[in-house]
Amino acid sequence: MSSSLSTIKPQEIRPKKSLGQNFLIDKNIVQKIIKTANISKNDLVFEIGPGKGALTKELAKSAKKVIAIEKDENLTSLLNQEKMENVEIITGDVLRDLPEIKGKYKVVANIPYYLTSFLIRKLLEIENKPQEILLLVQKEVAQRICAPAGKMSLLAISVNYYAQPDIKGFVSKNCFWPKPKVDSAILKITPLKRKKNDFFFKIVRAGFSQPRKQLVNNLSLGLKINKEKTEEILNRTGINPKSRAQELNINDWLKLSSYLAKENIVKE
Repeated sequence: MSSSLSTIKPQEIRPKKSLGQNFLIDKNIVQKIIKTANISKNDLVFEIGPGKGALTKELAKSAKKVIAIEKDENLTSLLNQEKMENVEIITGDVLRDLPEIKGKYKVVANIPYYLTSFLIRKLLEIENKPQEILLLVQKEVAQRICAPAGKMSLLAISVNYYAQPDIKGFVSKNCFWPKPKVDSAILKITPLKRKKNDFFFKIVRAGFSQPRKQLVNNLSLGLKINKEKTEEILNRTGINPKSRAQELNINDWLKLSSYLAKENIVKE
C-alpha cells in the first residue's frame, strides 16, 4: 500500500493526544488560510506542526519555499515521502529546536492549543521576527488576545506589546480530525519593531498578580513601593489607582513602565 498522505486512511495514522494533534481536513479552510496569509512565489514560509500535510501541500504551491517542523517522527517520515521539491521537513520540538531562519519569512500554522501562548511569545521575541504570523488557534484564546481595554489579560498585553493581532475568521470544530471540543479562529499577528523588554513585563506581571484587586494594591505589593507613592505615580501617569489591571490598554502600561524607568523608582 502506498504511504502517500493522499491515500492514507485515518486508521493508519493515530493522532497523538499527548501532542494535541487535530488534523485540518477542510479544503476550503486551507484555501482561506492561504488567501489570508497572502502567500506569493517570493515568500519563505515557516510551518509549525504540518501533521498530514494538508496545508503544507497548498503552501508549497504558492510559496517559494516552505520549512516545516514536526515533532512526530512518523509524520515527518510520511511527509518526506511526498518529495515536495520546495519543502524542507525538520523533525523537532519547536519550543526547543526553533530553527534560525535568515531573511524575511512568514509563519503559517495549525498549532496544538496547549502551545499557543508559549509559541506566540517565542516567535515575537526572537531576533529575526516573522513578517507575519497566521495561526489556527482556539477561538476563545484568539478572542482573549484581541480583547479591548476592560477585558485585557496578561496574554493580551503580551501579544499587543509585540504585535497587532487580528481575528480573520472562525473555523468550526467539524473541520478537524479528530474533532476537538471547541471551535478555532484564524489569528493574524503582525509584529511591531519592539524588542524584548523584561522591565515592562515586570510591571505588567505585578499589575496582574491578583486581577480582582485594585491596581494600586497590586503594584504596591509587587513592586515594593508604599501605597501612597504608588497612588501618586498612577495619578501622574493618568491612570485611576482604583482601576483593575484588565482595564488598562497597552499604551497605559507603556506610559507607566516608561515613567517608572525614567524616575528610577523601580530597578530594572
